[in-house]
Amino acid sequence: MLKSMTLRWVSIVAAACSAQLAQAVPTVYFAEDTSTTQTVTGSTSAAKRSQFLSGLIGVGNEDFEAPDQVAGSVAPLTLNFPGALTANLNGAGCIDTTSPGVYCGAGGNPGRWATSGTQFWEVDSGGTFNITFPTAISAFGFYGTDIGDFANRLIVDLTAEDNTVTSLTVGHSLGLDNFANSLLFWGFIDATVAYKRIGFRNAGTGGDIFAFDDMVIGSREQINVPEPGSLVLAGLALVGLAASRRRRS
Repeated sequence: MLKSMTLRWVSIVAAACSAQLAQAVPTVYFAEDTSTTQTVTGSTSAAKRSQFLSGLIGVGNEDFEAPDQVAGSVAPLTLNFPGALTANLNGAGCIDTTSPGVYCGAGGNPGRWATSGTQFWEVDSGGTFNITFPTAISAFGFYGTDIGDFANRLIVDLTAEDNTVTSLTVGHSLGLDNFANSLLFWGFIDATVAYKRIGFRNAGTGGDIFAFDDMVIGSREQINVPEPGSLVLAGLALVGLAASRRRRS
């Protein structure tokens, strides 16, 4: 009887863990504020970012405010994150600013703004850019402003270490007021797969311009959630404890 019960519990634990591994996909964090006064304070996007950050340890953000990141700078750019993590940004785009002046050839920046400081990364309609990581990462997040005021959709392409590409569509609204100062947060955490490249596509030709700020990356070691292997060990430990108690009784 004891052997039968133990085998049954092992089967249950193994099945549960196998199901989790089979269904393993990045956990996405997304929230949107369709209209703001150019502040993240009290927004649903800020709350979702806090939830995202609660799953990570010791991470910080790239806010495009470094001394060598002056308004008007274009790619390639080196991005720096706490924990000695770096990244390389390539492709279309320009560092713009909420300060007076035209720096990226877009005739000013209605609806686009910096979620911290005064500078942000801005990309014209149809423009694509990517971020590559010398050390593969398992978490990434960002604030976006003025995304979706036309009919253009933002798509994020994740390239894993084995070159498998996962394309994720950001579920933001479309047709927003160009001067609504919209805000969104989007991020993912993946405890099972590490990614060496993230690409950003503006899937449309409707003249939309997207802005990005306060990017966060995290290594697998900085993820504050149990990995499937840990869950397997925990499950087997519970099975052993149950069997031990039955023998004593």
